[in-house]
Amino acid sequence: AATHTVVTRIAVLGAECTGKTQLTQTLQQALLQRANAVVLVPEVLRTWCTQAGRTPQAHEQAHIAHAQAAALEHAIASLSRPAHLTSASANQNVTVISDTSALMTAVYSDVLFDDTSLYTWALEQQRQFDLTLLLGLDLPWVGDGIQRDGPRVQAHIDARLRQVLE
Repeated sequence: AATHTVVTRIAVLGAECTGKTQLTQTLQQALLQRANAVVLVPEVLRTWCTQAGRTPQAHEQAHIAHAQAAALEHAIASLSRPAHLTSASANQNVTVISDTSALMTAVYSDVLFDDTSLYTWALEQQRQFDLTLLLGLDLPWVGDGIQRDGPRVQAHIDARLRQVLE
């Protein structure tokens, strides 16, 4: 019998320190308990900052946005290889949860560098998602060294993200 996979793509968006990573991990665990197959796409920016030891500059934004989109594409392509899934069956529903999307990079590029050039492409990428979860500013802000800009920038990013999504 042929296998049939239904993929649901979820993007978790929000400004820094809004709980995106925690929510994606919690959502993944909740779905796994219901015997769903889940693929988690981590935030490329976090890895990039850790490896570079700094935040990206204006000319590096497009590369990070494209790398986030490529990570999603890679995760979806891996669905044809059941060994990459957390749970596998012949006919299944698979949820791909992305800890942010290229749209977040576009928003940061706009707010931090006054560069709106990524929006058209990033919004096209965002349309691939079946569901976008937008986190609010209800958690206390906590700095983590490299990535965190502070509550003022967080509020500005949140406001701009909401404008762009509307």
